[in-house]
Amino acid sequence: MGGLDGVATLIHLVRGGEVAETRKTPHTVIADGPHRRVLRYGDDAARAAARDGSRPPVLLIPPLAVSTDCYDLTPGLSLVEHLLATGRVPYVVDFGDMTREDRDLGFEEFVTDIVPGAISAVVADLGGDRADDESGDEAPNVEVDLIAWSLGGTIGFLTLAADPGLPVRSMTAVGTPLDYDRVPPYPLVKTLMKPIGTAPVSLALRALGGIPAPLVQVAYRGTAWQRELKKPGYIIRNAHDTEALTRMKAIDRFQETMPGYPGRASEQMWENFIMRGELASGVVHFDDLTIDLSKVGVPVQLFGSHRDAIVSWEAAHHGVDLFTGSPRVEFTTVETSHLGLIAGTAAVEQTWPRIDEFLAGLD
Repeated sequence: MGGLDGVATLIHLVRGGEVAETRKTPHTVIADGPHRRVLRYGDDAARAAARDGSRPPVLLIPPLAVSTDCYDLTPGLSLVEHLLATGRVPYVVDFGDMTREDRDLGFEEFVTDIVPGAISAVVADLGGDRADDESGDEAPNVEVDLIAWSLGGTIGFLTLAADPGLPVRSMTAVGTPLDYDRVPPYPLVKTLMKPIGTAPVSLALRALGGIPAPLVQVAYRGTAWQRELKKPGYIIRNAHDTEALTRMKAIDRFQETMPGYPGRASEQMWENFIMRGELASGVVHFDDLTIDLSKVGVPVQLFGSHRDAIVSWEAAHHGVDLFTGSPRVEFTTVETSHLGLIAGTAAVEQTWPRIDEFLAGLD
């Protein structure tokens, strides 16, 4: 590998050049609406296999301010591709972009309307909402396994606690913050803000209509500053490794397409989760809606990492003590970055196989 080739590759990529053609896993839109688009991956044969109930479908819930690309990053780093290969049919609920027009969108809408609606769409897609199918036979009894990364896990848990009767078999949360007092620098922020209360930040978030997408993108890159510093050297060293550079570019595109946080939801994160610590306590109060996380009554699987710069291991591990109503709570440590937990080499080698084992145990 010559140095000049490496520098030429670096210049090409810095100018916005691509390494290889972008390819996403084929999918079908089964439901559409504002912030509630539901996609099904795989073909009709896979869908038919899911109807017999031996391997329930999987609904993937993304975090707020993150695109669904986290589950289909690039070939070889695609959770949906992996789930299909293991005989499971993955679905994804796409919350879409958030703008100032969505400033009144709060967690209540996600946990009582949007995600339950996505679960219903999955069940309906497999024929589980009908009294019988076309042949007159009884419709399949469809249950859904939920898998979520980061704040998507928070939304999933709140959804299950708000309505324990939903047709959900299990919940897997990867790198989900469940105690913000254990996520630096929030304890320091709480101490500094204590004399003046939550109002100044809440008013700022309200004035902005949330957290704009460019700010989210910059903040995420800031948590991965070491990667950014090492990137030029990485490109030069891997100038002839198309696969390595393709994966790097996929992560870059993922960071560049992060949507923003809706206003009301960002206020609730600040007031309910960070300043009042309600999520960690197990009881969350959203105006007229009170959600008790002890009502999560399905098997739970959790993942965390000591190397995660966004969600500390302790914040993710708090779920072991939090979900007292679950018949089974498992925790797995995978030492990698926040994104690496769900869509990195460590995810391929450790996270995904552990998810397979967990779901197979429930089958």
